Amino acid sequence: MTIDLSKLDNATRLLFSIDLQPVQGDRFQPTGFPSLGAASYQTKDGQKLLVESAQSMANRLEATVWDTVTEKPVAALDGISHVKVTKDKKFLTDTMLEAHRLNSPYILEAPGSKFVTQLKSDLGTLENGPINRKLLAQVLLKYDVGSLLHGVFLAKSDLAGGRLRLARTLSAFIEASNARVAASGGVKNDHVNPGGDTKKGFGNVPFARDEFTAEKIVLHVNFDLAQVRGYGLGADAERLLVLLGLHRLRKLVDGNLRLRTACDLEPVTRDAPKATRPDGFVLPSLNALETDLRASIEKNSSAMVQTETSYDEKIESAKKKKDNDGDSEKDSDDETNGDK
Repeated sequence: MTIDLSKLDNATRLLFSIDLQPVQGDRFQPTGFPSLGAASYQTKDGQKLLVESAQSMANRLEATVWDTVTEKPVAALDGISHVKVTKDKKFLTDTMLEAHRLNSPYILEAPGSKFVTQLKSDLGTLENGPINRKLLAQVLLKYDVGSLLHGVFLAKSDLAGGRLRLARTLSAFIEASNARVAASGGVKNDHVNPGGDTKKGFGNVPFARDEFTAEKIVLHVNFDLAQVRGYGLGADAERLLVLLGLHRLRKLVDGNLRLRTACDLEPVTRDAPKATRPDGFVLPSLNALETDLRASIEKNSSAMVQTETSYDEKIESAKKKKDNDGDSEKDSDDETNGDK
């Protein structure tokens, strides 16, 4: 049975607000930011807390449709466009795993990449003048349909001067209301040498820990249907994008919302989530979505390709490179000063 999406025809946004709760107990650990910690803020409704950011949720939504065992999209999405990257003929990464999808350094910074050359050719007419969003969308549909849902910024000067970007079509975040700190702590015990040098990992190390409780935790989802239509890809591709977005959301709420060790969440109710806009739209079941997706992927198969490219450069951490550079500079200075 085909899913009826007619209720979305005149909607510019598809919005959901899904109540969540900890799987066990009342405490949860929110996302943290460098030099900031947990992001709490005051609103007209009181104190709120950011449990999971839009950036993180984009990656989590795409992770729901990746099979970590087979290292490819889940079976229901067989045939969608994405780019696989290998190193030494072994799997390295995929645009479905990369934080910036097609704008992955393992793709765009690979020396002598035939794929990058082809991508430049496909986008060549965008070098000058205003960006043709329809052409950009067609190229992204061809190579990495996930970029049309989760956004992309091709920040490379030889790709239209680094001007090619699309905002997220599907975005989400998790927010807690009237959150309060649940302070606790512990100690890392060293039963061999409790008074050992803690800088080297020995000894007993006490620590403080802040978790939170909240009156309410809500997953907010915003699906920009106007942007989907604005790509100008036609009715078949638009339906595919909507189904792909709904499928990710259904996989997320039906599956694993264990965001961190101490942040394991689930929907308050297992009833089918109802949209807050447009009124009356209900998130379809996973079985219905996967059935329709197979048909939609087949209908759009001529517009999508599955690409394999390689990254053969040595992968070196920035810290190691910095250390090596520092050693080289020291050797040079020694020679100059005659300190042999």
